[in-house]
Amino acid sequence: MHKEVIAVFDIGKTNKKFLLFDSRLKVVHEKQVKFNETTDDDGFHCEDIDYLEKWMQGCLASALSSELFYIKAVNFATYGASVMYLDYQGKRLTPLYNYLKPMPEGILDGFYDYYGGLEEFSRKTASPALGMLNSGLQALWLKRTKPEVFSKVKSILHFPQYLSYTFSHHLASEYTSIGCHTAMWDFDQHKYHSWLTDEGIILPEPVSNSTTFKTDIQGRTVDLGIGIHDSSSSLVPYLKGLDKKFILISTGTWCIFMNPFNYEPLTAEQLRHDSLCYMSIRQQQVKSSRLFLGHIHDVNIERLSKHFIKEREYYKQIITNHDIIASLIKDKPERLFFRDGVPGGYVDETIDLAIFNSFDEAYHRFMFDLVDVAIESLVLILPADDQTTAVYISGGFARNEIFTTLLAARLPEKEVFTSEVDNATALGAAMVVWESAFGNHLPPVNMGLKKVNNGRST
Repeated sequence: MHKEVIAVFDIGKTNKKFLLFDSRLKVVHEKQVKFNETTDDDGFHCEDIDYLEKWMQGCLASALSSELFYIKAVNFATYGASVMYLDYQGKRLTPLYNYLKPMPEGILDGFYDYYGGLEEFSRKTASPALGMLNSGLQALWLKRTKPEVFSKVKSILHFPQYLSYTFSHHLASEYTSIGCHTAMWDFDQHKYHSWLTDEGIILPEPVSNSTTFKTDIQGRTVDLGIGIHDSSSSLVPYLKGLDKKFILISTGTWCIFMNPFNYEPLTAEQLRHDSLCYMSIRQQQVKSSRLFLGHIHDVNIERLSKHFIKEREYYKQIITNHDIIASLIKDKPERLFFRDGVPGGYVDETIDLAIFNSFDEAYHRFMFDLVDVAIESLVLILPADDQTTAVYISGGFARNEIFTTLLAARLPEKEVFTSEVDNATALGAAMVVWESAFGNHLPPVNMGLKKVNNGRST
């Protein structure tokens, strides 16, 4: 008997996944691959979109012909800051340009001034000036550097919607991709910013993430979702599965602090400190801040490992010393690491590591100071009348007891939980098309929550 499933393509910069979720939102099939990049028409590295499309078509064709599964719906989650241009025949016109591609000098001359200045434009669009990472400005770059190509552009789609389009041939736009520091959305007016019309850059009007199109694939009719931005998708299980007002701390190389319940406009000060807004499936801003947490951790661990003559991965073996943590929490010493802020190279070489008796002792103190840096980023997303009661930590640092204990100690007024949701991004993409697929209420989702001891009673 066929098992009814939702298929999700979770397309990251490095890893590409194809997953099938059953009617209890359990993963019953997963395939993961990595592709080599190709180069665009300027010789800059970019996604091999031809290879990606062929791989996706093969995955879906195989699943549709399987005797084990019956696909009810398909959806897509991808990285952001990427758009695709279609010509008047609906064909792909360009490569998928890489958001790491440098923005040439002169392209934005006078642009910010015309629209109220850099700070005001960035505040209104909730988009720090990030060059090609502002995907709306990629379209402006195309218009000004390749006018012969731009003249052939009929439609512009964000990456998730483009992948959906390759199967459905429906043009669509949705809020999570538009709200991803694109410089396209006027958060004050809740509509596209006027500069797009001024420049003749037209995108479809956004619709809900739950929108699906009945699509015939291999003689089968499936509900095809329009896709979702990956960071916003990872929030979905929490928004739909929990009833508390919360902050999500997604940790990894980058640490993203997300507050879906802060509706205050971004300030110039927040923008200067790497804050921005995403957009949730509820079409509300998600005030967020970013910290290069994983990288800061790793380069400092390298220095500690060399000094104490330990293996690079030794820190993973450290047993949490609750006496040291309790002492640090009680004494609240000023920073030793990062005392003048995080330096450009992320390591303060002036610190004399000889003051520590062991790697373990140095690591506990380093993590105390690193959490202090993290709290500075967290405070940026707290409104004056903060009503969040819970903090959820996901990703690699959720498994670091020293980090989670110290963080919880700094937030005594909140409940802090670690959360281990398998494939949270893909799960969120499945959840937004659930009703189309199964027509009933979402089943309960195991969020893998574990409350963190804040170390104060130790």
